[in-house]
Amino acid sequence: MADFSAYGLLGLCIGFLWGIGCSLAILYSIYLGGYRKAVRDSLAVEKPLRFRQAIEKIRTQQKQEAERASKATARVP
Repeated sequence: MADFSAYGLLGLCIGFLWGIGCSLAILYSIYLGGYRKAVRDSLAVEKPLRFRQAIEKIRTQQKQEAERASKATARVP
């Protein structure tokens, strides 16, 4: 352990940063792949079932929020 020099510490830091950089690159490529798939699905003529279900869920939530907002403004004198 006494022979552990500044070069060893430098190598350890570079190796650690290299590992973090590779991990971030992998996570970004996974994110980008999912984004491309979503865009491709949204442009398809026949939408996938999961896409249609997600759109229906979003529309239902928006309708409920609009109803809540209209009830809140109706109560204000």
